[in-house]
Amino acid sequence: MPTAQWILDGTKTVKLSLSGIIIPDDRVSEGVLLKSTSAVWQEIVEKLGTNWAIAYQLSPETWEEIVAGAFKKSGYDVILTPRSGDHGRDVIATRPGIGCVKIIGSVKAYKPDYIVPYDHIRALLGVMAGERDVSKGIITTTSDFPPNVEADPFIAPFMPTRLELMNGKRLKNWLAEIQRNPG
Repeated sequence: MPTAQWILDGTKTVKLSLSGIIIPDDRVSEGVLLKSTSAVWQEIVEKLGTNWAIAYQLSPETWEEIVAGAFKKSGYDVILTPRSGDHGRDVIATRPGIGCVKIIGSVKAYKPDYIVPYDHIRALLGVMAGERDVSKGIITTTSDFPPNVEADPFIAPFMPTRLELMNGKRLKNWLAEIQRNPG
């Protein structure tokens, strides 16, 4: 199992296996199906709510697990894809039933001064075009997106119904909302 390293208060570094933050169920062709989140996931989210600077100390792998856990807590069936060979998808979240949706998520764990490049946004749109049963793509980042990205003629037609861009501020708010009102 992959490991993730994270720092909670600047003094404590902990190494965790994949199952430390999320609890895996079965392996499927696309990755690992999530059973649930763990108490560690909850602890990290609580700490992020009080000190967002911790976000920049977490590894990209840890962020993928946090975002996968957030979708799980929001009522989705979730697959966490492997680190390589994921075809540009870090998280696959499906809500079955009436109004069924399939979301592919790309998670970008960036420092606050590094914005998500346009090419990364366009790449997810390309993945969505190739994967015909996808309802929506969401790029989640700890940082931000280029100014006026919603005006880009190749990106704008997809927003907000087919493409959603969740910057660090929205991510922090989403995690706080999930914590207040778990699925």
